[in-house]
Amino acid sequence: MCVALAALLALSNSSAAFAQGRSLIRDAEIEATIRDFATPLFHAAGLDPDAIDIYIVKDDTLNAFVAGGQNLFLHTGLLLRTRDPLELIGVMAHETGHIAGGHLARTADAIESASKLALVSTILGVAAAVATGNAGAGAAVALGGGNVAQRSFLEYSRGQESSADHAALSYLDQTGQSAKGLDEFLRTLSGQELLSAARRDPYLNTHPLSQDRISAVDAHLADSPYRDKPATEDQIRRHARMVAKLYAFLKTPAQTFRKYPDTDTDLPARYARAIAYYEIPDFDKALTEIRTLIRDYPDDPYFHELEAQILFESGRPAEALPAYEAAHRLDPKSGQIEVLLARCLLALNDPAADERAVRHMESAIQTEDDWSSAWREMAIAYGRVGRIGDSALALAEQFARENKWREAEGQAKRAQAQLPQGSPASLRALDLEELAKREQEKKRSG
Repeated sequence: MCVALAALLALSNSSAAFAQGRSLIRDAEIEATIRDFATPLFHAAGLDPDAIDIYIVKDDTLNAFVAGGQNLFLHTGLLLRTRDPLELIGVMAHETGHIAGGHLARTADAIESASKLALVSTILGVAAAVATGNAGAGAAVALGGGNVAQRSFLEYSRGQESSADHAALSYLDQTGQSAKGLDEFLRTLSGQELLSAARRDPYLNTHPLSQDRISAVDAHLADSPYRDKPATEDQIRRHARMVAKLYAFLKTPAQTFRKYPDTDTDLPARYARAIAYYEIPDFDKALTEIRTLIRDYPDDPYFHELEAQILFESGRPAEALPAYEAAHRLDPKSGQIEVLLARCLLALNDPAADERAVRHMESAIQTEDDWSSAWREMAIAYGRVGRIGDSALALAEQFARENKWREAEGQAKRAQAQLPQGSPASLRALDLEELAKREQEKKRSG
């Protein structure tokens, strides 16, 4: 699987999120789908959707959790194993209940960090320890106390689970959705309760299950006017596309072709096969597949994005540019697509294209400021147009998000030497220098 910045799924590993092989993945379409499913639930809970960060963890296990306040983590294993959108929505309604209830809103002082991505890295390490029952699983992450994970992190009480369930049922009713998905998910888990911790899915280790919880959901369903209300056609369509896309990127092409054979002419299957050919890589067949989808669905930004990715990866950035431009035009709010468009422009090695890349990166960074790869592209773009101070500042931002404090300090000093004294950019560079010094001192002092 391609893990370059330009990978369509941008299934590139987040540079600050490694813990026992766990990493974050980025994808504009999948994130938009999850966000659109979750936003009505957040509103029902009285939460600001923009204040909640959603992370997709590349991990085959069935798990989801909240941590560090308003951070929702969903494993790819969970996304792939949900049989319909109502199951995923039910799980997210439950996790929203944890957020609204303030469960685990405060993490241990030992994992405080100035960098959000450093916090994410720590959370993934601790989640691995708690979910597997093995404190050593998160040993790569500094916890400041060997038993912190086991004592307090991601360990929900049965009382909190019941409270989150009750809240979830309320949110589902408020949004006019059936709780059948949550019921089915809990019943799936109940079949694993007798398994050892090593064999059962981590969700059970972090979310204690009891028959009372299932009974409470059943009782709610009996009285709910939305009991038999199915998912909308749009939800079903988007969920099927998400599963097909994830499967094609995360499994081998052979597995994808078995699950989505040529005899399956539905859109998700065609999408999956296009990705599988890209993964082989057989770029010609991949282009043939995706272009038939574009012919049938010309206004779909993500099909244009895949075409652009295939062309870019095959060393044809000039041909990829119109496809990236089409994707951006059809989804102008996607910072991820705009970053990839800027990267394509930079690959043209043309001064006019470099100027356009700067404008796109300055727009994209407004929503992608936690993505270290975006800051790297920003640094390249600024360097190409001779804005050396701004380029150094962007590199300092990148290194800060990657927890590389020595490099961040060096680039922040370099930026200050180039930027006008007292300017907002110079003051930001000074802040980053001081932050980097503090973080290095904390590391030295243990």
